[in-house]
Amino acid sequence: MSVKPPPYLSIIVPAYNEARSIVQALTSMRQFLEDRRFSYEVIVVADGTDGTRELARDFARGDPRWMTLGSSQRGGKGRGVRNGVLHALGDVIGFIDADYKTPINEVEKLLPWLRQSVSVVIGSRRAAGAQIARQQPIYRRMGSRAFAAAMRTLVGLGGIRDTQCGFKFFARDAAHRIFSLQRIDGYMFDVEILRIARLLGYEIREVGVSWRDDGDSRYDPAVGTLKNAIDLVRIRRMRYDLSVVPEAQAPKLAA
Repeated sequence: MSVKPPPYLSIIVPAYNEARSIVQALTSMRQFLEDRRFSYEVIVVADGTDGTRELARDFARGDPRWMTLGSSQRGGKGRGVRNGVLHALGDVIGFIDADYKTPINEVEKLLPWLRQSVSVVIGSRRAAGAQIARQQPIYRRMGSRAFAAAMRTLVGLGGIRDTQCGFKFFARDAAHRIFSLQRIDGYMFDVEILRIARLLGYEIREVGVSWRDDGDSRYDPAVGTLKNAIDLVRIRRMRYDLSVVPEAQAPKLAA
């Protein structure tokens, strides 16, 4: 059995009940990645019972560069991304939302910074160069401003204008170290990983990307806001053993 070299780029796609859009998103990603010169792998982490996981597996059938994880039980976006990252072997590891609010081609704006040894590069809807094709409804934008104020009060992260854009990429060692410490399973995991990155001393570069609201109304503002507030308090109180360095992962074996 020969040892397959690790890919240059690993992309995690967290998906919960995204059967309507998952195949279109993965098709767009494949078209983009096949035109690039670097090697890649895509790890879809699909929870739920609407067939998303099965569609992702069918899409990936026969191509070892595509992997599908997940279960019928909802584990949370934070847990899904964490599991995907800790399976990933790329020199660069990142995640992109399955609803494709930011298209994969925007990664070309982030990769140059990682080649310059920046460890954490995040897509942003508020940094210079960002392009918003369709805004969120006004109540969501007002909620986002209130969230940002609460987050900065509780957690800090001064200087970061957009913590929640689902388009973040990391140097491999930084990704594995950050996500081996990360604990929040819900949506506030973005805040947690950025806080951990700051505690570990990693440089964080925020890069403007294109973004389009998809009109998804599944988010419950009342329940979601309460849960997010609780998680922010948890993040503020968490203590991490920053001396822990995860063991290097063994490369995959080629068939």
